[in-house]
Amino acid sequence: MGAGQMNPMAMMMGGGRGNNVQHELYLRLGSSTAPAVGGPKADHFMPPSAKLGRSVALTTLEQERIPDEMPEKPRGRLLLYWGCGERAGAGQPVVIDFARLAAGRVPPGLWCTTVVRDWGPTLTNSRTFGRWPSEDGKFVKPDTSLPGAHRIAGNYSPEIAFTLTKDFMAPLTSRTTANPSGSTLVQWSSVADATGYLVTMFGGKQGPGGQMGDMVMWTSSATRQFGGGYADWLTPGQVAGLVRDRSVLPPTATNCTIPLEVRRDAPDFRVGSLNAFGPMEEFSYPPRPASGPWNLAWTARIRHKSTNSWMDIPGMNGAMGMDETDARPSPRQQQQQQCRPKRGLGGLLGQALGGGSGC
Repeated sequence: MGAGQMNPMAMMMGGGRGNNVQHELYLRLGSSTAPAVGGPKADHFMPPSAKLGRSVALTTLEQERIPDEMPEKPRGRLLLYWGCGERAGAGQPVVIDFARLAAGRVPPGLWCTTVVRDWGPTLTNSRTFGRWPSEDGKFVKPDTSLPGAHRIAGNYSPEIAFTLTKDFMAPLTSRTTANPSGSTLVQWSSVADATGYLVTMFGGKQGPGGQMGDMVMWTSSATRQFGGGYADWLTPGQVAGLVRDRSVLPPTATNCTIPLEVRRDAPDFRVGSLNAFGPMEEFSYPPRPASGPWNLAWTARIRHKSTNSWMDIPGMNGAMGMDETDARPSPRQQQQQQCRPKRGLGGLLGQALGGGSGC
């Protein structure tokens, strides 16, 4: 997944969620040229192991929007915590009072600026753009496999062909435990090819009259990094830099303790997410010459990520979607439909919980 017209093909791949594996595959094709004849048309042909038929048709929408605003003014406050440990560090929490914000404005400095959101081809940076999933009713299956020959053919880009060697990442297996101190221990098994891990949590408490009271956001970053492109499909090079500055946990990490203040200030519900960033495969045509100009016809980048989500509500037996002893599927596991960007505060907070699109 890359930015600008120098990267006309982008694929984003995610792993399983919770106890039930669910694969996600996103295809994005951008071109600096208009369709040769008629309206835009492009198909992605995959190996038979993908189990998606002969091909999937990319669709071009009139509008594609990643939510970045709060059309309705939320009430209460947002408390920001970060870093692993029994207790929150000095200077925490940072408190954002929504009552002091102008309606529809995102709090300044809330989202990460270190990692710029990179969704590769979009409607705004491409003369012609296509993406999948579309309205064809096709979705990847738990037994879909990606390695093999891939080909993209359409009327607004050159033919693109490459062979993948990497399949979907393995699903994350993880568990949460409430410590006697009030902190929460998150543990997970290592995932092959993981380049780093990120844990996030969002929670809150109910205010008077059933209204939402204070909301709490926490991230495992030791450098107070939230949202932006921070939870998107990052390259191994990006993750390596974030591991060095302790914004992302290293690939050797298998646990993180959420400070007790997070549970204390979000007593009514808590929703967590664990992300394992993965490998990337890159292709281009023609190959880079030893010397002289490089007149690229197309490039393709394939990025991987595995995600696990859970819900922790007082009175529940374990953390739904996370506790290995609890076989009940979480609400997110029950949702087998295409993820659509959410508007408003829900989409805004989704950006900080491992769903880069606000889904």
